[in-house]
Amino acid sequence: MPPFLLAALEVLVGIGLLFGGGELFVQGAVTLALIFGIPQLVIGLTVVSLGTSAPEFFVSISSVLNQSDALAVSNAVGSNIFNVMVVLGSSALVLPLKVESRLVRRDVPLLLAVSAAVWGMASTGKVTWQSGIALLLALVINTIWEIRTAREEPEEMENAEPEINAETAEGGWINATIRLAAGIVVLGFGASILVKGASAAALQLGVSEAVIGLTIVSAGTSMPELITSLVAALRGRTDLAIGNVVGSCLLNLLLVLGGGALAAGGRGLNVSPELINEDLPVMLLTCLACFPIFWTKGVISRLEGGLLLGLYIVYITDNVLPRTNLASWSDEFRLIVLCLVLPAVMVIITTQALVYWRQLRQQRS
Repeated sequence: MPPFLLAALEVLVGIGLLFGGGELFVQGAVTLALIFGIPQLVIGLTVVSLGTSAPEFFVSISSVLNQSDALAVSNAVGSNIFNVMVVLGSSALVLPLKVESRLVRRDVPLLLAVSAAVWGMASTGKVTWQSGIALLLALVINTIWEIRTAREEPEEMENAEPEINAETAEGGWINATIRLAAGIVVLGFGASILVKGASAAALQLGVSEAVIGLTIVSAGTSMPELITSLVAALRGRTDLAIGNVVGSCLLNLLLVLGGGALAAGGRGLNVSPELINEDLPVMLLTCLACFPIFWTKGVISRLEGGLLLGLYIVYITDNVLPRTNLASWSDEFRLIVLCLVLPAVMVIITTQALVYWRQLRQQRS
């Protein structure tokens, strides 16, 4: 088999194992939580959200252990960009997403602050183990805060978190422990295969591991979030569709990058100049672009969902174009994006936010 096809097959097999391992992990963990009497709301806020981010976590840890720091960082950054642009955009195309949840209103400013902090940490070229501890500590504090505030407002949170189906989580603690352990093993094995295939694909295509991580790997590890949000949108549970995206993005920065930096130890988690100067700012801009919609408790319309998907296509094109036969057009393409596409998108989003504020004032008067 040609080396590139073998690498592509390894990537596909790795993504499949990550998906299956994540399911086993969630089933086993949810069953154990129910057996020990943990409230379903707490399970939804912790175990289920952790399960959807488990593929990114295992891939990044495996990448760090294999000295592929670029793949570890780009996987987390690319997953956040994919979550906002593709997962949120696709969900809005299925059903316009009405933003009402307290969870989203609180977590969006937090996501923006964490994204800016991570960019600042990485600007030196390394995310140190001390920064990793700070990110993990922030995750613990946020989780405790999440659970306490959720219990204070149970009615508002009822539709904002995943349903825990006790029937699908049946079985004794031995069965649950086996599923949990099997899920962890499959996740680790799948992550190892995916990292190996992605590194080989990057070598065969002559591109950096960062590019592979930002595109193929991040899209593959974000499939659980995409499926969860699409199903939630089809059922009309728009708060869950949005909350899944925001929560996953927070975990990618606090858990995945924090854990990766801690696993790197004293050498630190190396961050390439390409990621610092281009992709981390794009990640921050995607949060800023959605901020007016979330904060005004408005509706993410199908038009805005289509715009987010279109922006992701532009982003991928910008990453791939310089590495094709049309590389000479890359500067012109970026000029068009900066001068025409991005201003037009910001005008549309800002206009819709202003229209909502005007309608809100008219309703109050």
